[in-house]
Amino acid sequence: MRVLVTGGTGYLGRAIVRTLAARGHEPVIFARRATSGGLPGRAIDGDVRDAAALVDAARGCEACCHSAALVSIWRRRREDFDDVNVGGLEHAIAAVRETGITRFVYTSSFLARPPRGRTDPIAANDYQRTKVLADRVARAARERGSPIVRLYPGVIYGPGVDSEGNLVGRLLRDHAAGRLPGLIGPDRIWSFSWIDDVAGAHVAALEHDTPAPEYELGGENAPLVRAFELAAAKGFKAPPRTLSYWLSEAIGAAEVARVKMFGGSPLVTRGTVEIFRHDWPVGHAEAARDLAFAVTPLSTGVARTLEELQAVSGRNPST
Repeated sequence: MRVLVTGGTGYLGRAIVRTLAARGHEPVIFARRATSGGLPGRAIDGDVRDAAALVDAARGCEACCHSAALVSIWRRRREDFDDVNVGGLEHAIAAVRETGITRFVYTSSFLARPPRGRTDPIAANDYQRTKVLADRVARAARERGSPIVRLYPGVIYGPGVDSEGNLVGRLLRDHAAGRLPGLIGPDRIWSFSWIDDVAGAHVAALEHDTPAPEYELGGENAPLVRAFELAAAKGFKAPPRTLSYWLSEAIGAAEVARVKMFGGSPLVTRGTVEIFRHDWPVGHAEAARDLAFAVTPLSTGVARTLEELQAVSGRNPST
């Protein structure tokens, strides 16, 4: 099966492409720098904001996996989130319709759903706001007859590129380097979804003849600090201290003011702090039933992530 993968050079996209190739499929990688990604399959440089380019890339494909997204806690031009996360999905839906693709998977986010204890999603920052909007677009497309299947991973983690899409890996790297001042809401519940588990579920959803309209791809639900406790048990540094919400909000406001004046990226924003105030458990029962989704224990995932950190740094990441 020839499969168009948008965002195929991203953190999750790369894992999906490799899983597709390992299962005998033909990935068509569509990303801004696809030809320099070094991935198996056909690479096409393009941007999901370019509707015509996306249609051209989709021609001849039998399936589409739309994983392209702008994953960031802040951008100077907030409309960038709308253009990529909402507009890019709309372009993918149109490309699937125009080319007659019948298997279509969209990577949503746990942040597009309500946190525990609430009935409606929140929009704490522009990433979350646009993933909520995109989720509505995907639901409406399904109601109009699109074959789109929505997938909701938890916090995707594991070895791989150092990016905002690899939150746990990035936090561990920052902690090892002394760049992590503390944890916000360490007792809040997150769902830790191992990268290869999530990628495998994407491919399984494409392979399934009659998938459900949506699947949760939650991993182990545990407090945020648990990942650092498990790392410490493996010889990593002791868990970071806890930052109060009020202090974190003050730091977030100061960080945004700093980058507006001098450039760069903020370490935290007030919107990020709001997200860390909530619990975000995610299930996986339907995915286990239909997609053979199995959860990698957090202890196993953290150990493998630390091994990769040590291999990259060439030393014990606790030093």
